Amino acid sequence: MHEPFPERPALLFGLVFPSPSEHLLLNLRIADAHGLTPTFAGLGTQKNAAPSPCDSSLHASRACRIPTAAALEAVVMGKPRVKPNYRRRVLRLPDLDHCKTTVLNSLGSPASRRVYEYAIDQFIAWYCSEPRLAFNRIVVARYRMHLESRGLAANTINQQLAAVRRLAHEAADAGLLSPELAAGISRVKGVKQLGFRSGNWLSAEQSSEVLKHAGGHTMRAKRDYAMLAMLFGCGFRRSELVGLELDDVQMRQGHWAVVDLIGKGGHIRTVPIPNWVKAALDQWTRAAGVCEGKIFRAVASRGKVWGCGISQNVVWYVVRTCCERAGLEHIAPHDLRSYAAWKTMPSPRLNALKLADFLFGHSA
Repeated sequence: MHEPFPERPALLFGLVFPSPSEHLLLNLRIADAHGLTPTFAGLGTQKNAAPSPCDSSLHASRACRIPTAAALEAVVMGKPRVKPNYRRRVLRLPDLDHCKTTVLNSLGSPASRRVYEYAIDQFIAWYCSEPRLAFNRIVVARYRMHLESRGLAANTINQQLAAVRRLAHEAADAGLLSPELAAGISRVKGVKQLGFRSGNWLSAEQSSEVLKHAGGHTMRAKRDYAMLAMLFGCGFRRSELVGLELDDVQMRQGHWAVVDLIGKGGHIRTVPIPNWVKAALDQWTRAAGVCEGKIFRAVASRGKVWGCGISQNVVWYVVRTCCERAGLEHIAPHDLRSYAAWKTMPSPRLNALKLADFLFGHSA
């Protein structure tokens, strides 16, 4: 007679207690050897015995639910069960909002959060415009073609694609998207850019004309003239100009300067202030009565100074308005920063490139 478990010879004598799976398999083999049919209780009936009328209905109801001996033996022997792989391809609006919040919280710079938030909002608006659109590599490639059709610059397109890739990675980390789809989205290439855009370079005559149209005797004119003087003479960024405080302007070795200015990317630098820029700054602070806090404040239509600061959009509006008065169009605040860098370059005794990198906070 074939032993059920030859590796355990003392099993029949009760010296070694079998596991529950071995006990079930042992009952199945014993029932099969004696010609019995296994039931739920582990007992059996004769194969050739005729069922009684009282238990025929019960046996018929259980016949469809009783597994076969081979199936039970496969389960007992530990056959691995394959778990179905559910891959999400379509992200709903709540999922996209959750991933967007995660991306923005992972960024440390306020400027980066502002740019990524705008780029992700643009992608979500395009993504939700078509129903049942999958989030995969083909869809992101279509979005890149959509950005190219709008006539955007290569840097702008690559920046928005970087935000979409970051969104896909956060969705994969949160379990909302399969890693294979996120890896495919990361392989979408950006737009190749040949060369660099020089931007708008203002001459000395054009800069003087812009300052002339910004001057005046009103409170708003004094503020606008001081802001343009700081942009032309010191080369500040918009974020640096609106965050400038009165205590940051200090006298060092007989010269006025903005000491320990924290700029883009956490770069710390000291920016010298020319005398004519300091005169325009003093004219504004005396007229507005600024003694502490932010230097530039909001000015009402009747000339009343209010609030504790201004936004970057105010700087953009002042530069655009004054340049349009001087007959210059499509001038951005960063173009005034380029003029300040150009005025620093012609220095025969100093390394002009390293000096410009230090003054304007560039990574050399």
